[in-house]
Amino acid sequence: MPVKTVIQAIRTALFYVVFIGQTAVIAIVIGIIGLIAGRTRFTWALARYWCWSNLQFLRFIAGLKTDVSGAENIPPGGCIIASKHQSDWDVFAIFPHTIRPAYIVKKELMNIPFFGWAARSLDCIEIDRRKGAGAIPQMMRQAREALDRGCRIVIFPEGTRKAPLAPADYRQGIVRMYTELNVPVVPVALNSGLFWGRNSLVIWPGLAQAEFLPAIEPGLAPDVFVERMRTAIEVRSTQLSLDAVDSGLARPIDARLAERIAVARATASAS
Repeated sequence: MPVKTVIQAIRTALFYVVFIGQTAVIAIVIGIIGLIAGRTRFTWALARYWCWSNLQFLRFIAGLKTDVSGAENIPPGGCIIASKHQSDWDVFAIFPHTIRPAYIVKKELMNIPFFGWAARSLDCIEIDRRKGAGAIPQMMRQAREALDRGCRIVIFPEGTRKAPLAPADYRQGIVRMYTELNVPVVPVALNSGLFWGRNSLVIWPGLAQAEFLPAIEPGLAPDVFVERMRTAIEVRSTQLSLDAVDSGLARPIDARLAERIAVARATASAS
């Protein structure tokens, strides 16, 4: 194993020790306060600190810097933030720009003691993916309630973390939310998976980027909306990823990533 990989693995392990330790403490504090007092300014301040501090730990321990742009594209009032999802970094990076986000999260996470209590007190919306389409009505009810409280809904339309430059796979939940909630949708493109992948044991140094793109107005036909959202997210995410590759990656490029890069370049050249 190359020396730089060993060093980065050690840096990653140190980050996880700090990250997991702090997350456990903050989840316990927010969870207990949430059970007693519900939503409070103090627990929101702790959540904002948690996101900010994790980005600092990533930068100074693992060498992963953060750049988020386009927040001016988020309209005032209620809206849906529809983000590409490649890494846990996405949660930390998006949170500070959404004022009061309500994340769509898996029900399994909401059942974890303390963590689930904390998530509910921070407006998170649960979805039971085992129920398939049957989980949508409950999610929609919670989403409407969150909008009424002044939240912005944050959803990862593909439902799970995807490898960078992998084929897109958008689910129907975002379509139901768009058509029934009748609010703008702000697409978010990013390239974080190049540095902190879903199954990677190493967090690589570099500059992870996210970009809030121009909002899609409500009232479009579902197929028109999906195509606009998908095109916006995928084209810009691909460009951010290719720009990062061209700037030089610290991580090794394996055969699968090399193939996806080649396909992305060919597609971009043809369009």
